[in-house]
Amino acid sequence: MDILPLDLQENIEETTSLLETLKSRNEHMFLAAILITSFGKNKSQLEDINKQLKGVAQKHSCELKLLNYQQEQGLNSSLPLGNNLIKIQRSLITTSTAIFVPFTTEELCSSSRESLYYGLNALSNNIILADRKELKNPNGLILGTPGSGKSFMAKREICNTLLTTNDDIIISDPENEFSPLVNAFGGQVINISPNSKDFINIMDINLNYSDDDNPLSLKSDFLLAFFEQIFSKGLTPIEKSIIDRCIKLVYQSYLSSPKDENIPLLIDLYNLIKTQKELEAQNLAVALEIYVTGNFNYFNNRTTVDLNNRLVCFNLKELGTQLKKVGMLVVQDQIWNKVTRNRNLKVATRTYMDEIHLQLKEKQTANYTIENWKRQRKYGGILTGLTQNVKDFLASPEITSIFENSDFICMLNQGGGDREILAKYLNISPTQLSYVTDSPAGSGLLKVGNTTVPFVDKFPKDTELYRLMTTKPNEIIK
Repeated sequence: MDILPLDLQENIEETTSLLETLKSRNEHMFLAAILITSFGKNKSQLEDINKQLKGVAQKHSCELKLLNYQQEQGLNSSLPLGNNLIKIQRSLITTSTAIFVPFTTEELCSSSRESLYYGLNALSNNIILADRKELKNPNGLILGTPGSGKSFMAKREICNTLLTTNDDIIISDPENEFSPLVNAFGGQVINISPNSKDFINIMDINLNYSDDDNPLSLKSDFLLAFFEQIFSKGLTPIEKSIIDRCIKLVYQSYLSSPKDENIPLLIDLYNLIKTQKELEAQNLAVALEIYVTGNFNYFNNRTTVDLNNRLVCFNLKELGTQLKKVGMLVVQDQIWNKVTRNRNLKVATRTYMDEIHLQLKEKQTANYTIENWKRQRKYGGILTGLTQNVKDFLASPEITSIFENSDFICMLNQGGGDREILAKYLNISPTQLSYVTDSPAGSGLLKVGNTTVPFVDKFPKDTELYRLMTTKPNEIIK
């Protein structure tokens, strides 16, 4: 060893050290070619830029060499084609290779044919593609303060769904924000109001309404939630029993001969309740009277709208405060009818429910919504709820199950208290929370399954599609 040249001894020591590192630290060996492409308006400017690059490299103990007579091969190798035409490579171990690759950046890019575009990764600028059908539970939530872009985000997904998939789409729209977009795509807008000619029968049902042989079990839950909206003080056990008894009786004609003309009306249930001997039955009939023969008799009609259109929007804006909660509940029931029919046709049904927190204030109504949230998945339903009031949304312990049954959550700009709540329920780090703190419209955090990525979505404003989707008052007026 003493007579070996000094440089050879150093090479032996370096090789021995490298072998020890590969063995003891579970490292791997890579052959890497690192290419830097520089541009200049002319040869003189290009030479100046190359000198600056060499100076930066030398400052960090690195050396850059020009690819003389190999510029074309170098340019093609630096393109994202995965083809290295330069035969100059050097060996690097895992730790050294990691310096050049941002392994800390989490990406979200599904290869499914029905993947939808959700913007760009705020860290890497890579495209975010996701298919909610690949998730264990495809239900989702879009959360954000007013003006953060909740409705716009929902409309973006609706447009992509219409163009990429064969899914049906239903929208529950309390503020009439979706009608222009629905009309532009040839969808059907159903105006639910006392002055509308579009009627919905609150008693609608079909034989596929439930998984078991008795479709009345789920219909009874819905009608009990409807009565709870009427009775602000809630229903007693006796009143629930009377309603359940009458529901079974009023549907006997339909179950024996399942035709549309045999589906009862609300007045049929009202008349049946009046014939019951209990005193509570008379109180129920009096409370129901305004919805049968009074000013709120809108739902005491046979359904006159066609729900076979691929894109359907229920406009609830003109219902007023008293009827809006009832209307949203009735729309949920119509959605369930559509989902159960589509199940046999093997068609997925996507539902968007704006201001969903309004349906979670009364216990019976909240329970019905939560059960609906849980069971739609196995029927091919994909629910999306939009709300700005995260505190109100999580006021009830039962409602947290909606979070547990939602693997898709889009978080736009959040208020201080809401950020703390979301951090607790979704295990969001302080660094991730910075992306929903005073963030501009159309940017935030996207949680898809176990992956959480920050995103930005800068939609071009000089397009017809933007004009149809925007909800900013000044832009709408313009």
